[in-house]
Amino acid sequence: MTENAYTRRDDGDNGSKGVGGMTGTVLVTSGTGKTGRRVVERLTALGVPVRSGSRTGKVPFDWQDDTGWEAALRGTEAAYAAYHPDLAVPGAAEAMAAFGRTAAACGVRRVVLLSGRGEPQAAVAEEALRGAAGRAEVTVVRSAFFAQNFSEGALLDGVIGGELVFPAGTAAEPFLDLDDLADVVVAALTGDGHAGAVYELTGPRSLTFEQAAGELSRATGRPVRYVPVTGPAYASLLEGFGVSEAEAGFLAELFATLLDGHNAATTDGVKRVLGREPKDFSGFAREAARDGAWHG
Repeated sequence: MTENAYTRRDDGDNGSKGVGGMTGTVLVTSGTGKTGRRVVERLTALGVPVRSGSRTGKVPFDWQDDTGWEAALRGTEAAYAAYHPDLAVPGAAEAMAAFGRTAAACGVRRVVLLSGRGEPQAAVAEEALRGAAGRAEVTVVRSAFFAQNFSEGALLDGVIGGELVFPAGTAAEPFLDLDDLADVVVAALTGDGHAGAVYELTGPRSLTFEQAAGELSRATGRPVRYVPVTGPAYASLLEGFGVSEAEAGFLAELFATLLDGHNAATTDGVKRVLGREPKDFSGFAREAARDGAWHG
C-alpha cells in the first residue's frame, strides 16, 4: 500500500548492495510522510544531498499539480516516488507517466517507486512509469501493510481507545516495519544492482488483525480488541469521521482487494536487499510502546 493515511531504525551499515554508488542529489517526494521522512533521514545520515518535496515545504511538490515537478527534479540524480493518495486510484497511471517523462527530461538517472503489494491497478501505474522514464533506472518496491499504521496512521486512535475497527476479517498480513522499507529504498537509491528490480517486502511472519491486536495488548499493557466489520460498514464509519463518500468507498474497496488472503505469504525481499531479516511485528510494537506512540 502506498503513501496514504493507511499504508506501511536500523542505523549504520545495513549490509545492502553497493551503498554509496550514487552521490548526486536525490528528490524525495512526499518527504514529510511516513516513508518519505525516514528516507530523508537516512540519506542525510549518509551525506547524500536531499531535496524533501512536499506541498508546503521548501521544495514545493504536489502530486496533484505537476507544474512544480520540473523545478523539483532539475539537477537531481535520483528520485523516490511515493505517490499520494495511492497508486490504485483513478489517474495514478497518468500521473506516473507524467512524472516519468519529467524525470527523463531532467536527466534523472534512477527512480525508486513505492507501490502496493498485490494491487493490480498499482501494477498498471508501475508500468506507466517504466514506459515514460526513458533511460532512467526504475526500481519498484511493493510493500505489505505498514506496521506503523497502528502507531502513526489511521489505526492509532483505535489502539489508544482499545478497539481496532477494520474490515480485514480473518485474513493474515505480513506487516512490514517502515524502517526496513526505508532501508531498502535508500539501498536502491544509492547502490548499484537494483535497476529494473521489483522487490516485494513483508515482515517475517503473517498475523491476523486479531493476533496483531494481541501483540499490541502485550506491548501497551492494556487491552486492544479487534472488531471486524464489513466494507460498507467501514465506509460508513469513515464518512462519519468526515471522509468523503467517494474516498471512503475507495478505501473500503481497496482493503477488500488487499485483505482477501492473497497477500498472506511472506517474502525474502528485505533479506535479498539488506542481507538481514526484517523486523518482527512484536519488535515494532515494543519499540513503539517504549517511544510513547500510544500515550494518548
